[in-house]
Amino acid sequence: MSTANRPVLDERASFAPPVPASSAPPVSRVTSIDVVRGVVMILMAIDHVRVYSGVPAGGPDPGVFFTRWITHFVAPAFAFFAGTSAFLHGRKLGDARALSRFLLTRGLVLVLLELTLIRFTWTFNLDYSHFMLAGVIWMLGWCMVLLAGLVRFTPRTVGITGLAIVFFQQVFHFIPRVLPAAARNAIGPVWEFIYPADLPRFSWIAILYVLVPWIGVMAAGYGFGLILQRDEASRRRLCLRIGLSATALFLVVGGALAILRPAGPESPPVLFRLLGQQKYPASQLFLLMTLGPTIALLPAAERARGRVGNVLATFGRVPMFYYLLHIPTIHLAALAVMYMKFGSVSSSWYASAPFASVPDDKHWGLGLLYLVFACVVTFLYFPCRWYARAKGDPARKAKWMSFI
Repeated sequence: MSTANRPVLDERASFAPPVPASSAPPVSRVTSIDVVRGVVMILMAIDHVRVYSGVPAGGPDPGVFFTRWITHFVAPAFAFFAGTSAFLHGRKLGDARALSRFLLTRGLVLVLLELTLIRFTWTFNLDYSHFMLAGVIWMLGWCMVLLAGLVRFTPRTVGITGLAIVFFQQVFHFIPRVLPAAARNAIGPVWEFIYPADLPRFSWIAILYVLVPWIGVMAAGYGFGLILQRDEASRRRLCLRIGLSATALFLVVGGALAILRPAGPESPPVLFRLLGQQKYPASQLFLLMTLGPTIALLPAAERARGRVGNVLATFGRVPMFYYLLHIPTIHLAALAVMYMKFGSVSSSWYASAPFASVPDDKHWGLGLLYLVFACVVTFLYFPCRWYARAKGDPARKAKWMSFI
């Protein structure tokens, strides 16, 4: 869909008080975001099929390494474009307070879903005392709650704040150290949800995604919305400049570290050391490696046409619906494949999924992993297409659809 006629945002207007929704300029849906988000939604299914297949999360085998590595683009794009979507939704509402209420409500809904429905679909058991997970949806939910407070400031301020959090994230490791030992231990379980600081943790929940630097990524995405409101030529030029610069910075700094750091005889090849950046919590190099190419891809995504472009955009329009549906679909598919392949399957293998414990002799090969992945994505397209059409039709759209 051409966006050449989208109104250009006057930089001064972004710092003015919100205008009433009735007088706000119309905001077109940014198809390029839907297309790129659709790509990462599909990539996400690879990693979650991998979880149930028993294939390890990386390793020396190139096929296994890149099967895991390609899915690293998912969480950064999720968080970044959630911020951008919040900016565009705020422009549509024309009221910062209404946007703040929406983000607060939607964020808490996501946290609740993570702790209930999503936890159940990962494990298919109701023993919530055995295992709980602070996963990606938990992180996105709490980041939306925090963003609800930030959107009262200008988008530029929010974006700069987000970048500062990303690039200076390690400060959060040392903040508790200035407190007395008793206070440090008291706040430890809560602080460990914010950033790892080697403090006591709650034993009843596994923390996969802390909030820093991800709130910075979401806030940066919110500020990035200003760029998407520019004219077509300027928007594409800035996306390429930002994306390629971030990628180049990753290659220079990451490449130098990979080459210069001492490597033992058992160390992986230099390419694997370059690409194997820290994800938990997401390091600066990890985010440059993933968000750089993602942003640089946006101009090409604007030109996406035909059946492939429509399929990708369909998935990208309903990311939360896709997420809620894809985990039980993959889980059921894995149970069926395990039974057909080995004649038996144990629910205990997935009692703490996504930390699965499939026996070594029950692992799948990569060929079967990708076959199941392709079948799952093909199946998911049809309910996602139905939901995207219902959500886009004012006569059919229910109020709760704004949150899913």
